[in-house]
Amino acid sequence: MTKISVVVPTYNEEESIAETISQLKKELDNLKIEYEIIIVNDGSKDKTQKILNNINYIKTIKHPINKGYGASLKTGIKNSSYDWILIIDADGTYPIHSIPEFIKNTDKYDLITGRRDKPNSAIPFERKYAKKFLNKFASYLSGKKIPDLNSGLRIFKKEIVLKYWELFPDKFSFTSTLTMICSTHGYETKFIPIDYYKRTGKSSIKSTDFLNFIKLVTKLSLFFKPIKVFTPISLFIFFIAICLVIGYFMNITNGFLDTTFIVLCATALQTFFFGVLAEIIIHNK
Repeated sequence: MTKISVVVPTYNEEESIAETISQLKKELDNLKIEYEIIIVNDGSKDKTQKILNNINYIKTIKHPINKGYGASLKTGIKNSSYDWILIIDADGTYPIHSIPEFIKNTDKYDLITGRRDKPNSAIPFERKYAKKFLNKFASYLSGKKIPDLNSGLRIFKKEIVLKYWELFPDKFSFTSTLTMICSTHGYETKFIPIDYYKRTGKSSIKSTDFLNFIKLVTKLSLFFKPIKVFTPISLFIFFIAICLVIGYFMNITNGFLDTTFIVLCATALQTFFFGVLAEIIIHNK
């Protein structure tokens, strides 16, 4: 029988936290499995902690300051008792009633994650295209289809996170990192279609998280499959160099621009070997 540690990162969720915990308990009790619910209060400034103090069947851990989504998950995982970790947001966006389907797949898979691609999913418009780009980019890097890179409803073996602990960030890309590790290191992964609802309360995502998006793309590029990123860049630079030669022979350019040609070829070669070197370093680690 699968034993589950449920970790719920929480920040200023006074409007939804009590209902989320109540639904979790009801769903897990119906399954008749051994479980624990760990709520990590990430420095909330509202009445979240006061509400948690009145619920006696959960384990509550409080961060004195806001450390971030990933830091909250790591705190919960570090203090968990069981080998399977289920994570879910506290804001009411994920369907708690889907949890049984996730748990029944733990005998076949190492990571089971929700995919929020149903037509009625309430993903904010400004995040939809960034999400699509990340999914396609991650799929290209891993060589496998990844329909939802950073879904916040998932269940996974704790040993995976412990093995790659130093790779997991304290901010929002914890789930993306986990998906990429499982997809590129031979772990069996299953994506289950789920609903995604409009959140209760105010979102903690800020406009500055665009920079986190850029950092995430860079991290995915450099760490998981650098050769797949640097090879196309190298070929593009070499293509420009070839175009200069063609332009000269077709009398489009006045000169051969030999210095520019040499610089471009050297840059293309250096870019390719940088990707090879990064790939070797990653495999050795």
